[in-house]
Amino acid sequence: MAIHYPRLRQWQIADQRNHYDESDCIRYALSLGMGADPMDEADLRYVFEGDGSAPMAVMPTLLSVVGAPGAWATDPGTGIDWMQILHGEHRMRFHAPLAPRAQVLSQTRVSHIVDKGAGKGALVVTQRNASDAATGRLLATVEHVSFCRADGGFATAQHPGDAPLPALPAVPQREPDASWDMPTWPSAALLYRLNGDRNPIHASPAAARKAGFEQPILHGLCTYGMAARAIVRLACGNDAAKLGSIAARFSAPVVPGDTLTAQLWHEEGQVRFAVWAKERRRMVLSHGVADILSA
Repeated sequence: MAIHYPRLRQWQIADQRNHYDESDCIRYALSLGMGADPMDEADLRYVFEGDGSAPMAVMPTLLSVVGAPGAWATDPGTGIDWMQILHGEHRMRFHAPLAPRAQVLSQTRVSHIVDKGAGKGALVVTQRNASDAATGRLLATVEHVSFCRADGGFATAQHPGDAPLPALPAVPQREPDASWDMPTWPSAALLYRLNGDRNPIHASPAAARKAGFEQPILHGLCTYGMAARAIVRLACGNDAAKLGSIAARFSAPVVPGDTLTAQLWHEEGQVRFAVWAKERRRMVLSHGVADILSA
């Protein structure tokens, strides 16, 4: 079954209510490599609930995993060949700092379907509004861009599809203003999957080989979260509440055990960034851009 634009554009994705608490925040931060040095006070506020004298800090990219809509595209009625989907880009805008515990209401819709042409694939974008279920306050807007490699060529004169999202900017062609190396553990994917993404390609060598990888790979959203960690450390004074938005393109998989090098540029009032797998000299996140709040 091919993509039928009107049906997919109106596809109903069930709302979700998810509770998280301090343990979930700590597990998420640990899975990004925070707390690897127990004497690092900058990381400690994200991995230790403290004694009550100061609030625990929470990485806002926690909402990339809390409330994610799951494998909705596996329904045959979508017309998507879900085995050929790649996570192309991820964009998050934060509207309020996260408390160490809350119930989150996530409401997701299909916002864009872009036909790149027969044999060239399609882009399917979902937009998710994550709100505090108790107060109704909007916490984050999340755009998940899927590259559906086998689903191009659906457009008709009556339903030509949507225009793509505004393109993410390339990083400047100069030396970065700051960089930071972040090691990953060989077991990093086994830890990160406890945040909710249990896809076996991140744990099982056999599943990874079947998908075309030599070994289990790290979750793209773990790399994305680690990029946010670097930006918070290098550009936000370690205050996650100052991270207003973050967006990037996934350009290559990460192998657990890679050292990730985050490179940052201050450009036009924003932070532009890229992430490299250092030992393999491979860019794994490209076209990164983040907004930093002044207060």
